[in-house]
Amino acid sequence: MLPIRDTVRARTFPVGNLGLILANVLVFVYQISLSQAGLDRLVATFALIPARIQCHNPISWMTFLTHIFLHGGWFHILSNLWVLFIFGDNVEDRMGSVRYLIFYLLGGMAAGLVQYLFTTDPTIPALGASGAIAAVMGAYFLFYPHARVVTLVPIFFWGWFVQLPAVVFLGIWFLMQAFYGVVALTVPAEASMGGVAWWAHIGGFLFGLLMARLFCGNRCAPQEETWGNYRYL
Repeated sequence: MLPIRDTVRARTFPVGNLGLILANVLVFVYQISLSQAGLDRLVATFALIPARIQCHNPISWMTFLTHIFLHGGWFHILSNLWVLFIFGDNVEDRMGSVRYLIFYLLGGMAAGLVQYLFTTDPTIPALGASGAIAAVMGAYFLFYPHARVVTLVPIFFWGWFVQLPAVVFLGIWFLMQAFYGVVALTVPAEASMGGVAWWAHIGGFLFGLLMARLFCGNRCAPQEETWGNYRYL
């Protein structure tokens, strides 16, 4: 399922969300400017490699933060930032820009920690914003369950556009991550399950779901979710 847009209009300009998107783009531009050797060094230094986390080396723990801004290719970054663009502005609208940025970074770190704990091969680098974005999705699930997500559902060679309640779209997404995460624990590490850090997605989403209310301050009161001529409360 590919989300196309949601039905909730942000009431404030999403400066924090757009800033995160820009930061990811700038880092990716830097990545693709490097030689293969330079890129390998960058990944070895700033990606989350569980086997290199050492209690006596505080710098290694910084990778729980730095891995959030690295990406493995064009599809990886475009798919991540598209989802962040759709859901992030509304979560920022509810939290405020500063709290949203802190929430995003902590969500990404929590996602990295869960991936660290459940990885089946500690030598494989984990990188990407999807854990932090999963936290944003968890917060959206909590704040806007009655919103609609216009979704492209591919069926064989055709694609169907459907409007799904956010609670359904995000619920299905999370169940898929949980399913593949459990499966990933039962297969040999070399199978890699497509190279997806399923447990980072799970950890990020649960962080967002459980912690989002702590970041919204006095904005936690229910707000109207509008789309077209309809209102969802």
